[in-house]
Amino acid sequence: MVRDQLRREIGRFLGLGRKNSTPDYQIIEKQRCEGYTRFLISYQGSENDPIPAYLLVPDRDGVLPGVLIHHQHNGERHLGKSEVCGLAGDPLQAFGAELAKRGLVVLAPDSICFEDRRANRQGIIAAEESDFLQHYNEMCCRILKGSSLMKKVIDDANLGFNLLAKHPKADQRRTGILGHSYGGNTVIFQMALNEEIAFGCSSGAACSYKQKMQAGTGIEMAEVIPGFYQKYDLADLIKCIAPRPLLVVSAAEDKYSADAEQIVAQARPTFSNLNAAANLMHRRYGGGHALTAERFANIVEWIVQITDPV
Repeated sequence: MVRDQLRREIGRFLGLGRKNSTPDYQIIEKQRCEGYTRFLISYQGSENDPIPAYLLVPDRDGVLPGVLIHHQHNGERHLGKSEVCGLAGDPLQAFGAELAKRGLVVLAPDSICFEDRRANRQGIIAAEESDFLQHYNEMCCRILKGSSLMKKVIDDANLGFNLLAKHPKADQRRTGILGHSYGGNTVIFQMALNEEIAFGCSSGAACSYKQKMQAGTGIEMAEVIPGFYQKYDLADLIKCIAPRPLLVVSAAEDKYSADAEQIVAQARPTFSNLNAAANLMHRRYGGGHALTAERFANIVEWIVQITDPV
């Protein structure tokens, strides 16, 4: 099919590594929480670099749905997995804690250059200048080698997804991904290129390269992929997700999801041709880029419904 060919082409363009490798992990700490247990774990990334993550396992019997949550950026590289799990930062980013209480197994890793994957300081204390320089250098060095930061982000994300999906408490058929902003960008790229992901929700991230360049909107470092826009754009990635369920969340005054309606409209025929038009959902809200209590609650409810946890 054209969609499958497009997925293969984009995967080759990015030079992605093997997506079916499942890393072992070590438990560093264990903490009982309300309705779940939070494990601080570590596993090897795609370049044999350690990836710290929180694994949240609900206090429920049987096999449960799962969700890999990619954290936001917000210029706060000292926050990653801790914000997702409600330990620091914005409470409206704490999807991990809420979904674990609702019966999903959650994996929340640090992306490269965030929180405990920073070179000069770990933890949730900011070091803005050195944090920015590390992130910038990670991008530049990969481009100079003919690769991209996005390849690294997606290769690591696939390792995390496999770890979660193969966990004895997780049902791979009901395991998906979620993210806002930077995390939402990761969702779109990862789900497009990994057909094993069951569902996805991307918030505050559906904005085409064309729109960003015309409007002068900043392009996140992982999205700087030499030559990508000459061949592809966001709608092509969303086409590759069909026919699996995808919720796109955008806002009218959010420059990072400015043309989400057009992107969804371009991708919808691919879903329709697979008798899955209803699986591509777009919810557009008033307001700006930051999540609101309404959007947070609606995203949680959608994931609970789409996974139907026992």
